[in-house]
Amino acid sequence: MPLLLTFFAILALILLIAWLKIDTFISFLLVSIGLGLASGLSVATVSTAIQKGVGGTLGDLVLIVGFGAMLGKMVADSGAAQRITDALIGLFGQKYIQWGMALAGFVIGIPLFYNAGFVIVIPLIFMISATARLPLLYVGIPMLSALSVAHGYLPPHPSPAAIASQLNADLGQTLLYGILVSIPAIAVAGPIFGSTLKRFQPKPDEDLFNVKPRPAAELPGLGISVITALLPVFLLTAMSAIKRYYPDNKIIGLLAEPYFGMLVSVLFAAYTLGIARGMNMKKISKSMEEAFKGVSVILLIIAGAGVFKEIMTASGVSTYIAESLAGIDISPLILSWSIAAVIRVCVGSATVAGLTTVGILSPLLVNANVEPELIVLAIGSGSLMFSHLNDGGFWLFKEYFNLSIKDTLLTWSVMETIVSVMGLLGVLVLNLFL
Repeated sequence: MPLLLTFFAILALILLIAWLKIDTFISFLLVSIGLGLASGLSVATVSTAIQKGVGGTLGDLVLIVGFGAMLGKMVADSGAAQRITDALIGLFGQKYIQWGMALAGFVIGIPLFYNAGFVIVIPLIFMISATARLPLLYVGIPMLSALSVAHGYLPPHPSPAAIASQLNADLGQTLLYGILVSIPAIAVAGPIFGSTLKRFQPKPDEDLFNVKPRPAAELPGLGISVITALLPVFLLTAMSAIKRYYPDNKIIGLLAEPYFGMLVSVLFAAYTLGIARGMNMKKISKSMEEAFKGVSVILLIIAGAGVFKEIMTASGVSTYIAESLAGIDISPLILSWSIAAVIRVCVGSATVAGLTTVGILSPLLVNANVEPELIVLAIGSGSLMFSHLNDGGFWLFKEYFNLSIKDTLLTWSVMETIVSVMGLLGVLVLNLFL
């Protein structure tokens, strides 16, 4: 019976989000209440689970995601993203331009949320394609694949950060392992796959294609742009390692806290990319407020997924599923990836796919004999599987590049599938050494 209830709950979630187009947070809430009552929980217990699900899931995640959005907006608005891209393209030259684009997309993708990053890099892709006289997709796919990998694999992006929180995984370790797994995934889905796409000749809107880059004099310096964009990476990875050797040092302990590391990164960016370049604090604060508003919807989705997970826990459904799956001879990594991939294909949202998977499997995954950081990456890569007509990213790509649905499926959807499968393979290989 619990398995049947879970099946109907996920089916209802898919119908509400994908077919009826009801807000994702409201859909999660409705399905969670229905599952709780159908499982025999009292109204009071359901209400308590909802409160605990929202509060327990968000916690310091609100700070991590919020500060991440603020940092990304500062990097984008200041021109630091363009400076990094220009430098990397100049370094790699036209012969290896795809690898430069991939690296630029990855560096930019770490602080920037996906939709914002997509909109930022599109003019850069158009500009470089026109300047180098190379096909758009040949240039664009490497950069966009790197953005997608950062979005699905790496904290402080909302889904991997939330999944890590649910599984008690170390964010610094998750980020470090994620970078290792990202390299082959980006290489195959980006430059290698992108090299096969020269036959596609999209004709984007001329107003988009003729976007002019900002003058070099208006951009921040390369060094400070790179340092500011990558400061969260340093703090999340280095400080968590240093803390092991100085467990009683309060300053190191504080810097090792993900939310504080993100706060330091935001303050650093506010000075280096804002105040030091003539901006006043009023304008900087306004920009940060707008950035936080942009992720408020994502935070609601995370909260809704937290409610779903808590209802499954309170009703005993998660424990039943964990006990049922415990006897199955399959790697928790493959199981996690598979369930996330199926939900992603059905729902379209990588965030919903990842967080729903955690809600279903959390008791099994917490006790699995596998590093929790690798499970985060397995779920994250599964949540990127085969983006198609029900995913906003699919339509962003289609409309900006002015492709047919068929050509979008043959380019974008295949790229996302490669990113997903390579992520799983990378995690399985990394698991052999941990």
